[in-house]
Amino acid sequence: MIEILTPDELTRAKDTGALVGTILHTLKERAVVGVNLLDIDRWAQQMITDAGAESCYVDYAPSFGRGPFGHYICTAVNDAVLHGLPHDYALADGDLLTLDLAVTLHGISADAAISFIVGETQAPEDLALIETTERALAAAIAAVKPGARIGDLSRAIGTVLRQAGYPINMEFGGHGIGSTMHQDPHVANDGRPGRGYILRPGLLLALEPWVMADTAELVTDDDGWTLRSATGCRTAHTEHTIAVTETGAEILTLPR
Repeated sequence: MIEILTPDELTRAKDTGALVGTILHTLKERAVVGVNLLDIDRWAQQMITDAGAESCYVDYAPSFGRGPFGHYICTAVNDAVLHGLPHDYALADGDLLTLDLAVTLHGISADAAISFIVGETQAPEDLALIETTERALAAAIAAVKPGARIGDLSRAIGTVLRQAGYPINMEFGGHGIGSTMHQDPHVANDGRPGRGYILRPGLLLALEPWVMADTAELVTDDDGWTLRSATGCRTAHTEHTIAVTETGAEILTLPR
């Protein structure tokens, strides 16, 4: 299913996106050395509930997971990159943490992710991973305009990742979003320009470049959810929900 949102739905999408961005910004500030991943999950639950929103994750049970997910936010540490299941782990200095959050407010969903380093020890190679995903996301957003194709966005992402020397996994990527969290079209993190769905104003996309330092292969934890690099290398993941406008793209998941 591909949804094109009405002006009223787009207004609601902006509220949802701002909520997601604000929660992520708040959780990043709270995620200091010694904080437990389960505390982060509880804080996310409280902020979602206080806003009158609903989690997209608690009852999420896709074919690739051991569902339902049962938590309110994905917390991926170091070699974990996607679908990180919160568990009893206290953050340490130098940990590379990814928080991925999706909520629904007033019938419209938004999805975003941030990666950052906890504490004072910031390895240059970790900073490079994060910065590369941020640049790849910016490149994809810059390619958004009515009449562009999904392949143009995928190629923009893949070009940045490849030029930085990182392998690219094609199993998971960005996606359409609207009344539900995951919709068509799929936005792979590499692709051929001029191919795929033609972008139209009112389309929402969750664009999410992610990388692993030295492999494109994922392995799944025993929890049935958390995806890690097969080599144990560090990872990073950056995501925004954007709306296609008459002139380009509007980022919806920035904090207010």
